[in-house]
Amino acid sequence: MGDTDKSFPRIPISTYRLQFNHTFGFNDARGIVSYLHDLGISDVYASPYFKARKGSLHGYDIVDPSALNPEVGTEEEYSTFIRELGKYGMGQILDIVPNHMSCESENPWWMDVLENGRSSPYADFFDIDWNPAIKKLSGKLHIPVLGDQYGKVLESQELKLRFEEGAFFVCYQDIKFPILPETYVLLLNHHTEDLRNLVSNDNPHLTELLSIVTALKHLPPAAEKDEEKIGERYREKEIIKKRLLALYLESTDIRKFIDDIVDMFNGKKGDPRSFNLLDGLLAEQVWRLSHWRVANEEINYRRFFDVNNLAAVRTEDPAVFRETHKLIFRLIAEKKITGLRVDHPDGLYTPSQYLEKLQRECFSRLVFMKPPEDDHEQSDFGPEVLRQYERLLSSDPQYRPFYIVGEKILTRDEKMPEGWPIFGTTGYDFLNSLNGIFVDSKNAKTFDDLYAKFTETKNHFSDVVYENKKLVTQVAMSGEINTLGNYLNNIAEKNRHTRDFTLNSLTRAITEVIAFFPVYRTYINSWTVKDRDRQYMETAVSKAKRKNPAISAFIFDFLGDVLSLKFPVDFSEEDKKEWFEFVMKFQQITAPVMAKGVEDTAFYVYNRLVSLNEVGGSPDRFGLSLEAFHGQNLDRLKFWPHALITASTHDSKRSEDVRARINVLSEIPDKWRECLTRWSYLNKMKKTAVEGQDIPDRNEECLLYQTLIGAWPLGRPDETEYDVFKKRIKEYIIKALREAKVNTSWINPNAAHEDSVTSFIDAILAISADNKFLEEFEPFQKTISYFGMLNSLSQTLLKITCPGVPDFYQGTEIWDFSLCDPDNRRPVDFNRRRTMLTSLKESMAKHGPDLKAGLKELIEKWEDGSVKLYVTSKALTYRGDNHILFMEGAYMPLTAEGELRDQVCGFVRQRGNKAVLVVVPRFMTQISHFTVEAPFGEKVWAKTGILLPDEISGNIFKNVLTGEEVKVIRRAEKRVLALADVFSCFPVAMLEGTMDLGFKKEPI
Repeated sequence: MGDTDKSFPRIPISTYRLQFNHTFGFNDARGIVSYLHDLGISDVYASPYFKARKGSLHGYDIVDPSALNPEVGTEEEYSTFIRELGKYGMGQILDIVPNHMSCESENPWWMDVLENGRSSPYADFFDIDWNPAIKKLSGKLHIPVLGDQYGKVLESQELKLRFEEGAFFVCYQDIKFPILPETYVLLLNHHTEDLRNLVSNDNPHLTELLSIVTALKHLPPAAEKDEEKIGERYREKEIIKKRLLALYLESTDIRKFIDDIVDMFNGKKGDPRSFNLLDGLLAEQVWRLSHWRVANEEINYRRFFDVNNLAAVRTEDPAVFRETHKLIFRLIAEKKITGLRVDHPDGLYTPSQYLEKLQRECFSRLVFMKPPEDDHEQSDFGPEVLRQYERLLSSDPQYRPFYIVGEKILTRDEKMPEGWPIFGTTGYDFLNSLNGIFVDSKNAKTFDDLYAKFTETKNHFSDVVYENKKLVTQVAMSGEINTLGNYLNNIAEKNRHTRDFTLNSLTRAITEVIAFFPVYRTYINSWTVKDRDRQYMETAVSKAKRKNPAISAFIFDFLGDVLSLKFPVDFSEEDKKEWFEFVMKFQQITAPVMAKGVEDTAFYVYNRLVSLNEVGGSPDRFGLSLEAFHGQNLDRLKFWPHALITASTHDSKRSEDVRARINVLSEIPDKWRECLTRWSYLNKMKKTAVEGQDIPDRNEECLLYQTLIGAWPLGRPDETEYDVFKKRIKEYIIKALREAKVNTSWINPNAAHEDSVTSFIDAILAISADNKFLEEFEPFQKTISYFGMLNSLSQTLLKITCPGVPDFYQGTEIWDFSLCDPDNRRPVDFNRRRTMLTSLKESMAKHGPDLKAGLKELIEKWEDGSVKLYVTSKALTYRGDNHILFMEGAYMPLTAEGELRDQVCGFVRQRGNKAVLVVVPRFMTQISHFTVEAPFGEKVWAKTGILLPDEISGNIFKNVLTGEEVKVIRRAEKRVLALADVFSCFPVAMLEGTMDLGFKKEPI
């Protein structure tokens, strides 16, 4: 499948994403390796499987990056899985999480910080502001985790003091917060006179207790920074815990004393004063607990987006990099990992520098062939190894020793950042361009009008984005924005020309600029700002200035100067560093605001055609021209030939097959308008009126109908299956409404609205004779499903043959009608897929070289998914056998002629004297003489054909998918492949030349 022997990097031919968790472990993965190999997959693409929070379904909430997740499997089970991959020559790409960790009780680093504050060796591992503008948080870590106001939680006894294994903790639900050891004195000194009354002064247990108290008083404080003193603190506090535990176990009197103290500090319900003791103890800790809502304004550690229990780590610190990557590098040295997928690189301080170091360290492990005994800094590998790497890099600046791709989300027309030493993105850019060519752009205006009329709104998508990015900065991430505002205010105070700018105006200016920021982030990492980054900064500042005439233009100019590092001539080095640090922090915030404001809000508000609402997509761009699609493929071949290209991922808003169905609506706007109007009329009486508003509203209704069209099960489900489907739809719609933040939200769930929506769904999906909606919906949906099937086969073949490395999300080799997570993380029935593939291969083998009869059966029973599995396995196998052609070969767009020329997409992949023509249909509803009973051949395609370029001299091509020979014909002196022949019995085609094609052009 690929080169795994001597040279590196190992470039995958195709990848298959597996989601590891407690329901699917290493043994399960080992069991399907042979199936994936038979399918044509070269590399497993694994979700994170380092130790994560208990019960994690996705693995991104890592608590220990130095250990495998025990819920996924043991070290031996992992090794067995790796050996099985090796048996078939398959590689493994691992998804790694350098940006954040779960900050809960299971994370020993986080717990150490809570117990030891600034003196913890891990205090600087996390991106914590120990000196925030809010003075009450100075020296403290603010943890917004409580379900209600602190006082209410305290007095309802939800915060419980515990004594365990010689240490004191405060527990909230299943979360533990360690007490500062030096504050044990507040506990052990409380009511000691009661203990003295029980035992004599010379009692050895009392003497030991008093000795422990004395030792506690002499502990170096939590704010200690001297390394020798910190070492003393760690030694002594652990000795004290052991002594205290031994004393607790040995003496019934001491045990009773400590238990009574714990009970006393835990207070009594109904007696507010009884909680003063615990309140006082908590006030002395280095952490401060508060209501979770407070996080939006006062949190002082950087999070992953707005998720409170995912704390950002400072990977730019060499110690943090070393500790978080130890296991990764060991597995690379042991050849157990052959590639990496870097999650959310935009959250890193300097992504390019991180990726450069990652490549350098991977190179070192590959040269050593085994992990060094002391896996520390790169210097441990010796200067010769590093010199070797630098020599290779200087001779070829594009040299990449290890296959790494980054989850970089590119916005409309944005290019990859220059100089990133990786092989490309994880494929969202391709996903959106592929999806775009199946959306009929000529109907954009019609869709605008029907959506505006039906929803009675006239919002442009750009306005929706602006408003919702502002909403995120003001609600979900106002704490981060306030921190930036204070930082900028401190900068302004130092100059007499800017000192009069108020904190409030500066913070508002930051909010407005971020709301208009056109990309996820910029990548300034020195005092020299690249033109690309400067342009993005200036564009955002200019738009913000025009939008806000009430804010002084001088404030925006000042902010623009800081962001572009336009230093005054008299600036000192310290002044420059201060501006630079502000820019670095600013850059880390724009990406999560874009993600939360656009992907997780605007995409659920703007429901014109929801198949366009995909990560990295531009829903305002209604479709993509074939010229643009081919142009993007040519660019990828030239600059990023080994980037992943995909159609579904674990983060997709909808699966590829759901989008393929919904895209069909773009072809039939008049029919869609009629359906929307009719269905809304039929279901009007099923709505609930709350405070004069019909629920769901028209926009929500528009989303619901499109979702039902896209996710509707094939065939007639039994009662149990139908109930499961309805439950999935209700869960999805509630999530969508909360993400939209219009009538309900995660922060303020509107139970009345949500209950009304779910009741509406139950009513319109009820199986009953008088449900006219279902009576009309099902036949329409069934027709859409058929055309969606054709779309899906087309996009599947394009994904496998376009420039790049095709990636398959688990289960999508057959029909998959999943919605966004967690719906798309449901268990996959691999036994069914394995059986289907075996039966498929046996069935097709029986027909010999003439596959027409077998293909006819596949089309007739298309609903079982075998036809998609056939296209996937046949095309992947061919790609594997000819991988150099697809990895390095040229790409030439093909032109069609005839009445249906716009209904076909085609191109040539060529290397040397071998060429493969890929041709797929689109917009099939527009073929007036198309029928489900006779979808192919002369009756459909009439005189439409593909024009062959002069470079291709062959006259006979073999269809890889059907086994047929297709002959070139001449029309008006043009060499043509008639689509009636190309699509004689199957809806997509991959044609291989059977003779010398005479195309000598060098690959791009």
